[in-house]
Amino acid sequence: MTSQINKHSEYLDSILHFRRHNANDLLQILREAQEHYGYIHSDAIDYLSEKLNLPRSKIEGVAGFYSFLYLQPQGEYRVLFSNNITDRMLGNMDLLASLCDQLWVEPGKLSEDGLLWVNTTSCTGLCDQGPAMLVNNIAINRLTHDRINTICELIREHVPVSAWPLEFFAIEDNIRRKDIMLGSDFKSGSALAALKQRGAEGVLNEVKISKLRGRGGAGFSTGSKWELCRAAPGEQHYVVCNADEGEPGTFKDRVLLNSYSDMVFEGMTICARVVGARKGFLYLRGEYRYLLDHLQAVLQRRRQQNLLGNSILGEAGFDFDIEIHLGAGAYICGEESALIESLEGKRGTPRNRPPFPVTNGYLNQPTVVNNVETFAATSLIGMNGGAWYAGIGTETSSGTKIFSVSGDCERPGLYEYPFGVTVAQVLADCGAHHTQAVQVSGASGICIAAHEFSRRIGFEDIPTAGAFMVFDQSRDMFEVARNFVHFFAHESCGFCTPCRVGTSLLSNMMDKLAHGFGSPYDFAEIEKLNVLLQSTSHCGLGHSACNPVLDTIAKFRPAYEKRLAHKDYVPAFDLDGALFQARQMTGRDDRGAHLERGNE
Repeated sequence: MTSQINKHSEYLDSILHFRRHNANDLLQILREAQEHYGYIHSDAIDYLSEKLNLPRSKIEGVAGFYSFLYLQPQGEYRVLFSNNITDRMLGNMDLLASLCDQLWVEPGKLSEDGLLWVNTTSCTGLCDQGPAMLVNNIAINRLTHDRINTICELIREHVPVSAWPLEFFAIEDNIRRKDIMLGSDFKSGSALAALKQRGAEGVLNEVKISKLRGRGGAGFSTGSKWELCRAAPGEQHYVVCNADEGEPGTFKDRVLLNSYSDMVFEGMTICARVVGARKGFLYLRGEYRYLLDHLQAVLQRRRQQNLLGNSILGEAGFDFDIEIHLGAGAYICGEESALIESLEGKRGTPRNRPPFPVTNGYLNQPTVVNNVETFAATSLIGMNGGAWYAGIGTETSSGTKIFSVSGDCERPGLYEYPFGVTVAQVLADCGAHHTQAVQVSGASGICIAAHEFSRRIGFEDIPTAGAFMVFDQSRDMFEVARNFVHFFAHESCGFCTPCRVGTSLLSNMMDKLAHGFGSPYDFAEIEKLNVLLQSTSHCGLGHSACNPVLDTIAKFRPAYEKRLAHKDYVPAFDLDGALFQARQMTGRDDRGAHLERGNE
């Protein structure tokens, strides 16, 4: 066994040295180890267990939690098609079937020659330029049958992914409408220079005056969060940027990190000065692996410009640096306490609250967690002042909001508006026609029907984390809701029984309706399940799981009623139908070879 472990020591030792043998970096260590072999070798786990002084079960438990970590060989090419509803609308399942047919592989199974593994994954953050896939965790967009044919040929010839055509990996920003953020002429260091003049207390006051609310969806006051963290006792304070935007239909953070990362990092640095933090983290979702090198280069440039590191801009005691942690395919890590657990090298299970991260966050120390757009907004506030920002938008919802627009429209992409814009205005600008519904804020958000398009985006009416998914009259809203329900079942962390079992039961109920076994009884069961999930789930995922079903039942009931093939309850499993193959094999089809409905 020792000789086997020693085979893996060389590449693991370099990873461990870089990570300072810090067990809190376990997720990053496992991710980097996997990039060497394509999976996490069993002997590598033994070696890490010894060097990190962690039980093997702990390491396997963490690795088993994340969708993009593998404990068994998954082939030289690991191909994951995005299973988001917008990708499905663009025909991604036909493309998946074509690839599987050409390469003689079944979805979810390793090919017989061990070369290829094909499956689906949740939203990849490329809804504006789908269908999309990940190949060895690197994003490829705008899939077509021609592109699939080329990919099949590359795989047959064992061409490394790094040598594939560059145009496969060309991800566009698709910015369609700019306002104060996307249209800003922001220059590195400008907000920090203003901070130096105003001081930490002065900047905090400006953020409070701005009435900035968190852009992740909950809308908590940013100034209040920073003030609470600043006042909380602790040996260290931390700043965390939540870039784990896994909500289906959301991709604004992708663009902000690609083209506005200085604004984001500067906002984090301002926050650090206000709350007294010396260390910050950017938690980058695993689907954005392709952005990692770019972001590391930006951080290094900022260090050289004295915008990160020790004595920032020559101010003694202003010491702050940022480290990037890459996720590994877990939607639940978008919840701030689950994200912190993941930062600490654990499974991403949401914590009980209180206490809240502002007092007991990373390593149980006071921690500010804000999302990408929020930190970018604080840079603008740092430069222009709180009153300027508060004068934009509405009384309750100050500033602007960036929408990730996708689905049935001529111009999908990013749109920035002052808060208070109507749904109808966004639809007109993006070129949407014959729209029957808009899903705002992703699967956990709200479904808006045509008669509601005059409603306004803002915390006083329709709050949103940014997703704006458009569905025209050709779309089956039942299938939209069904896709979202399967997403929740797939992404449940499994910690609490109500959510783990409840989301699975809900997806089974939707499948039952889809397969022609529905009855009014099933509607009643969904209502009961919603009450159970709302009252007993550990976190917001379970609380939100029934939202898309209840919304679409209320607003698009005919889509459900046409699937109610029975007045009374019928089971989803057809036992007589299951005997069909046996009847074929025996050549019998008489009455005795069938089950009478009343005798089942």
